[in-house]
Amino acid sequence: MRTRFTVSELVWIFRQWRFKCILQRIYIIRQSVWQWLRFWDSYHRYVDLAAPAPPPPLKLLYPCVRDATATTAIEPTYFYQDAWAFEHIVRSRPALHVDVGSHHEFVALLSKVVPVTMVDIRPLSLPLESLTFRQGSILNLPFEDGSVPSVSSLCVVEHIGLGRYGDPLNPNGTEEAISELKRIVMPGGFLHLSVPLDDINCIYFNAHRVFKESYLLQLFQPFEIVQKRYIYGEKFGEDLRPGFGTGCYLLRRKQ
Repeated sequence: MRTRFTVSELVWIFRQWRFKCILQRIYIIRQSVWQWLRFWDSYHRYVDLAAPAPPPPLKLLYPCVRDATATTAIEPTYFYQDAWAFEHIVRSRPALHVDVGSHHEFVALLSKVVPVTMVDIRPLSLPLESLTFRQGSILNLPFEDGSVPSVSSLCVVEHIGLGRYGDPLNPNGTEEAISELKRIVMPGGFLHLSVPLDDINCIYFNAHRVFKESYLLQLFQPFEIVQKRYIYGEKFGEDLRPGFGTGCYLLRRKQ
């Protein structure tokens, strides 16, 4: 493990640590005061409403102070991309679907509708009767060439080779991952991908890469693009826009 740092790296570490600590403390204090005042107000009003019954004993209080929100908070990328891919996969009813590294909740629900094998470098911590799991790498998938009718890998390829999930460092990780996913799709089969987009290719080490769409389209060749959808903030639609977003691509391998 490397333990030497340049002066600029040390300055960056200190600034990041200080900035995040200050912001985190301000947010937590501000939110906590209001949330706890609301909790005790609710408790005392409940006691008044329940009288003459005795109040809930203090030892049994179970404060859930962060749940009273005006709307149900949703992370838009996973919400939209998972629903998009789920719809297409269920509609095509493949004899086998292979998912590589997507969100476990998406894979679990999909396995209740179609036969699913999930591949990931890290084993799932819980078993599921309807889901087959195979431990493996997206850079060396345990399937023969052109053997799988339906494949998905949602918000995965941009992470490959950056070490975030314990995978080996590889500057060409995304390109090699897409090539390996294409390899296992049978002629006429489908590949469902989602990838971060921006106006240029760049790396946010060690979180993820982002790509210009024109570069991705070259990587997808010779697959046919059946559908493209885009997520920008809380919007899901058909139009490619400038700036950061997520592209959802339904690809078909030509016969």
